[in-house]
Amino acid sequence: MTIKIIMKSGAAAIALAGMLGSPLAAAPAKTQTVSNAKPTDKLFVLSIGRGEQVNLPVGVADVVVANPSVADVDVRSPKQLYIFAKGPGETTVYATDAAGRTVYSATVRVGNNLDSVDQMLSLAMPESDIKVTTMNGVVLLTGTVAQPEDVQEAESLVQAFVGNETKVVSRIKTAVPLQVNLQVRIAEMSKSLSKEVSSNFNSRDRDGGNGNGFLFVPSRGRSVATWTDSTDPVTGQPVTSVLFNTPANGNALNMAKNLFGIDFALGLDFAERNGLAATLAQPNLTTVSGETAEFLAGGQFPIPVADNFGSITVQFRDYGVSLRYTPTVQADGRILLRVRPEVSDISSQGAVRIAGTEIPAITTRMAETTVELGSGESFMIAGLMSNSATTSVDKFPGLGDVPILGSLFKSNGWKRNETELVIVVTPYLVKPVSESEIKLPTDGYNTPHDLERLLLNKTASNKGAAQRPMPTVAPDNVAGPEFGSVSEAPPLVGTKQAKAKGGEASSAPGFSFN
Repeated sequence: MTIKIIMKSGAAAIALAGMLGSPLAAAPAKTQTVSNAKPTDKLFVLSIGRGEQVNLPVGVADVVVANPSVADVDVRSPKQLYIFAKGPGETTVYATDAAGRTVYSATVRVGNNLDSVDQMLSLAMPESDIKVTTMNGVVLLTGTVAQPEDVQEAESLVQAFVGNETKVVSRIKTAVPLQVNLQVRIAEMSKSLSKEVSSNFNSRDRDGGNGNGFLFVPSRGRSVATWTDSTDPVTGQPVTSVLFNTPANGNALNMAKNLFGIDFALGLDFAERNGLAATLAQPNLTTVSGETAEFLAGGQFPIPVADNFGSITVQFRDYGVSLRYTPTVQADGRILLRVRPEVSDISSQGAVRIAGTEIPAITTRMAETTVELGSGESFMIAGLMSNSATTSVDKFPGLGDVPILGSLFKSNGWKRNETELVIVVTPYLVKPVSESEIKLPTDGYNTPHDLERLLLNKTASNKGAAQRPMPTVAPDNVAGPEFGSVSEAPPLVGTKQAKAKGGEASSAPGFSFN
């Protein structure tokens, strides 16, 4: 009962105070509201030396930066922060209130400052030296780059940076003249097949009124046989011997018979020849862009020439595998190539004889053209596919047309030639390399000693170093005479004096079997 009375009395007092306008009723109760702010977790992408202002809804008591070398925070007031980018990288910023609750967090990503074209080019192409000049709405690029393809890349980067409204003019050049290596492959296959059948005959009449007169003599072709009359020293009887004449090239079937006092000789010639020739030439030559280079692997042969005064002079003509080309490296790295490969051989076919001197002819396979290629790309600049067949028949008029027997009065020949030629060019942009990286065909070659030549029948030995002797750089700790010093005596090498002084004996200059 007492508790209820007190509660009623208290409630009445409060109501009375409200009606009377007491200060208790005029002053409402104050409630402390605390903001349960959640982290915003923002992302800032800044350049070095730039900053960002952050306004907070509540005051903060502590600020933490995960990596101070990437970004720094300056607190000017409890509700205002300034984030500054210091170095490239990524870090996180946290801000907490007095109760330790996180009221703000952000990820800060810092990169290089790309606000200028120069900085953008230096970042994208550090090996290049490009200068940017802006005038009257035009961007001029000057300087040097390492590769010709870098010119096009620099133009594209600058155009994307300044926009399509601004015109970009490039006057960039390569740092050093570019060197172009050209590889030419010349492959040729030539096949030939020839067949020939001919008949030749002659005869003589030993009992003729004019003595040993000939009844038949071949008007063309060769003489089949030669008869020789002699007397047997024992019996005293006449003896006739026949000597058949064989053709220089080919096979012959020879027959001889005496019929009614007449000597007959018949020769059937059969010739068949197959020929196969393969040629593979692969010249390589390096030159600077814009310059002409020549290559010749072959020789020269003399040609007599008469001048206006009647005297004979000699001129020389080249033959063999030759190459002549002029490369031009363009700005985009492609190569404009003017090339002239040639393969020539000395041939007796078509030779000319003047005043007892035979001048040989030349068979030539040559191509000259201009193509555009990239480094390492190949192009077939020339090709030839030739197929020819010839047939010839020589016969005696009338007699050669007689069936069966007419074959004795005629000859026929058949010849077929097939040739296929391909010329392929491949240019390369090349740079100099160390001398130790170059391999020669003579590397590892050693002459055999006497026992290997006599017992093992060797003409070359594979023993010894596989790499040829090359100069080496002396160590830095080796003291020697200074450059230009001529007062000191040269060191003793390969002599008894050097061994006596404790030095190592090395090879002396000159030829030696050791």
